Amino acid sequence: MNATRDFTPFIPLFLSPKTTDIRISFTPNFPTVIAALTIPRFPTLCPRIRRLTLRFLPRDPVVVEAVSEMLLACNRDTLQTFSVNCPLTKEARRFLCTLPNLRRLRTVVQGPTSLPPLALPELDMFWIEWNSGRDWLQAFRGATIGKLKTAIFCPVSRSSRISGFLEEFESVALTTSAPNTLSALDLYTSQSWSPNYSSLLVFKQMTKLKIEFSCHNGCSSTVDDDVIINLAQAMPGLEILKLGGQPCRAPSDVTFKGLIALALRCPQLSHLRVHFQASSLAEATSRTEPPPLSEPTPGTPQTNCALKVLEVGETPVAEQETLAVGITLLQLFPKIVSIECFNAQWRSVAETIKLFKRISGNIRHASKKHLPPFR
Repeated sequence: MNATRDFTPFIPLFLSPKTTDIRISFTPNFPTVIAALTIPRFPTLCPRIRRLTLRFLPRDPVVVEAVSEMLLACNRDTLQTFSVNCPLTKEARRFLCTLPNLRRLRTVVQGPTSLPPLALPELDMFWIEWNSGRDWLQAFRGATIGKLKTAIFCPVSRSSRISGFLEEFESVALTTSAPNTLSALDLYTSQSWSPNYSSLLVFKQMTKLKIEFSCHNGCSSTVDDDVIINLAQAMPGLEILKLGGQPCRAPSDVTFKGLIALALRCPQLSHLRVHFQASSLAEATSRTEPPPLSEPTPGTPQTNCALKVLEVGETPVAEQETLAVGITLLQLFPKIVSIECFNAQWRSVAETIKLFKRISGNIRHASKKHLPPFR
């Protein structure tokens, strides 16, 4: 439900001892006093809460106390989802980090706050927002998180230190079972950043990897062919790969070589966002001399990669190269159906791909209809 100032006092009327799932979104500028009076009543009204989701809560000490009081009164054996965008008191954090059946966790760490060691044997997903230091990461050192599949990190202010984050996360993750279970990692920041992607190579089970950062103050993407090739080798099960924000117009060091590595080594890849050189795709169709053996050849057979969506943003592509780029992309990613772009040249590439796919489909249909079976 959506909670406005006038509606909130009536929320208890909709709750009963049979209620196990509470999901409330609070409106902006919601009065903290009303929230503080209402939220602590939830465990009394609903003694067997399983899933608790509170969104857009005011960031106020009064609300922090109210939410913490509410959490401490919950049945620790029934609570499975705690998704609340509000910091907690020290006592409530300790309670939260030792819930035996908690499966989904979203919380906020405010200031130089630490978390107690995690003992969450059923945890499947966590989402942590933080706005300052990273002492809380040490809660994962030796943690009991044997079923963890999804990790989402979101630094919510410019004061959130992001440099070196992946290295520190790798360090604590290696003391747990996470390298064997983690299949999805998301990290969103509005800052410019040059991540050390080599710290992610220990997560061999990865299917979704999203590391998003800003290009507003100049592109900070340092991804090159070696980064892409190493990720493709380490994570052959990748289905979604997003590195950086929407590709900008800055030059990139990812070329045809990196893209073909993804196409060949990650056959289940369906969605891709990465800064790359469009001109290298055109060059792949126009070489007159064989490339060195260390490079893929333009004549590489069509792959079976599942890629359907390619985000290119503002990636530069010359008008005279759109045909060659389209043909090369279709050879690499024969199932592609959508190119997300911001300029007319890439729309021409997309039209080229549609045209060649339509021609290919017509030829296959005609061959089946008019030609005798091959013997």
